[in-house]
Amino acid sequence: MDMTTTIGLVTGVILIGMALFLGGTANAFWDVKSLLITFGGTVAATLISFPMDRIVEAGRVLRKVFRGTTEDGFEIIAKLVRFAEKARREGLLALEDDADQAVDPFLKKGLQLVVDGSDPELVRDILQTELSFLEERHKSGASLFDTMGALSPAFGMIGTIIGLIQMLRNLDDPSTIGSGMATALVTTFYGALAANLLFIPIANKLKGRSQDELLTKQVMLEGILSIQAGDNPRVVEEKLRVFLAPRMRKSVRGAATGPSLQPGMAGAEPAGPASEGGQ
Repeated sequence: MDMTTTIGLVTGVILIGMALFLGGTANAFWDVKSLLITFGGTVAATLISFPMDRIVEAGRVLRKVFRGTTEDGFEIIAKLVRFAEKARREGLLALEDDADQAVDPFLKKGLQLVVDGSDPELVRDILQTELSFLEERHKSGASLFDTMGALSPAFGMIGTIIGLIQMLRNLDDPSTIGSGMATALVTTFYGALAANLLFIPIANKLKGRSQDELLTKQVMLEGILSIQAGDNPRVVEEKLRVFLAPRMRKSVRGAATGPSLQPGMAGAEPAGPASEGGQ
């Protein structure tokens, strides 16, 4: 689980809730009409904006916001270096079992193409196409929440206009002024809160997750092509280390020659048999 998402959401709700209660007027911020206008309007406009399959897919994508990454660069590079060692010792066909055991579909496909003896350019083209469509799917999921982040303040303003109209049409009845003003202001509050605490942060988190996953897949692609080319495991390691930030590169050094990664670092594990490469 990604703790930053959970901590951020819980902290925001608690602090804003405390501010409302400390003001002594927390009940004033609860208005059913405002909820219906803001969230009902946002959901309705989102349904109009996107096909149903995109909306259903967004529900599955939403899990990535709360789910931490399962592998980092250290683990992936160490795994690919072990594959390179095995391929140089026993040949590319020896990676067939590793391809079958791989959990990551991208890695599995790449290894299978290599084992099948596909042309290197064909392997690159297929995997690059896979990356392109993966990026488009990720953009699609983030764009839905970006749209909701833009729509909710707009419907908050619509609620404000509705409340002001109700209030102005009944100035001769003082008992209706309070409820009209409450709807006018609380609806704007709901729209701004939903956009800035929920929808826009979710979209930003999905964009970050997408960048991380695309980088991981790019590391896999370059590693697979290096393995297919028969590069020395040390060369494979050096090629893949460039994808890491400079301060992190020293931690992965040595994966090609057998020793464990530095203790305490993510992905630190012995360069064991390649059969452990399945994710």
